[in-house]
Amino acid sequence: MIHRIYKNTNTVLVAIDDSPTSRYGPKVAGAGIHRNPISTPDGRKFIYGHLWVTLSAIARHKNFGTIGLPLLARMYVKAKDIKNAGLFFQSKTEQAMELSKWAYNCCKSLQKRLWIVTDGGFTRASFLKPVVKTGAVIITRLRKDAVLYAELKQPKKRKRGRPRKYGKRIKLADIVNSFDGWFKIRAILYGKQESKDVKVFKALYKPAGCMVQVLIVRESKSSFRAFMCTDLTACAVEILEAIADRGAIEQNFSDLKQIEGAGQQQVRTIIGNIGAFHLNLWLHNFIELWAWDKSAKFLCDRSDSPWDDANRRPSHADKCAALRREVLKQTFFVGSDKSHEINKIHKQFYKLLKLVA
Repeated sequence: MIHRIYKNTNTVLVAIDDSPTSRYGPKVAGAGIHRNPISTPDGRKFIYGHLWVTLSAIARHKNFGTIGLPLLARMYVKAKDIKNAGLFFQSKTEQAMELSKWAYNCCKSLQKRLWIVTDGGFTRASFLKPVVKTGAVIITRLRKDAVLYAELKQPKKRKRGRPRKYGKRIKLADIVNSFDGWFKIRAILYGKQESKDVKVFKALYKPAGCMVQVLIVRESKSSFRAFMCTDLTACAVEILEAIADRGAIEQNFSDLKQIEGAGQQQVRTIIGNIGAFHLNLWLHNFIELWAWDKSAKFLCDRSDSPWDDANRRPSHADKCAALRREVLKQTFFVGSDKSHEINKIHKQFYKLLKLVA
């Protein structure tokens, strides 16, 4: 898959995030109460079920934009529920670290660089330091009150007392309020080219244990967002586009739950739930790979839906429907008689297939 999708680039971008799947019943192994990230009509802030820390490869299609391909996941079980599950406890950052090392080894064997993009929940030393040591590049969001330090310059002549470990403290608010160093960039964000005011500087971030490149994006006069990248040679456009491409894993979670049916399998054991979830991941990937070289016209026809946007890219549901139509077409039409009457039946039957699939 990497050879096919990333043949024209030396860098593989992956995203890591966590998402819950709801379950029902008191004896579902590994299930617990987790925060619900999705706003529901009943306003539930918590959900009972499984939580999955998932690694998804991010690919940029020439026609369809950014597409996520979920590869591997780890079931997160809270410490208070771990005895009932019969597992040993791992935090979400430790599980993300294991997934990152697996991805790095895969890319290393194929002589590809690995870039990992996460949200702000994974900016912890238990994740950042081990992954940085492997050689992978991490891009993530920073809190607005993140503790940063300037690069320490050793004095020519040592003074009395213990030498300093860190340079001067850097506050992001002071950097934003400064008028120096701002410049404009144009980047492709969520399928559109946009212009952003940014500022880039290098600083020491203690959870990463190394110097990082900090990118500040000004949204308005009183609002900004801050990101960090462990590759000091990366440009602002590369960092910002990688952050925007992270949205593909959120779309993966939505497709896995609504289309592939993740969490709906009636299994109760740990192994059964893990196996069922990974089958959903890989089925999603097989459909995306099948549709990779197909045209938008082949995958969906919105002529029957004048209210819809004709230029909207095919969704995962459109690709599933196209695959069903193709399978039914090959099953019923190929190899049959080519007479005029049979062709008329085929046309009517194909119209019926479009309604079914």
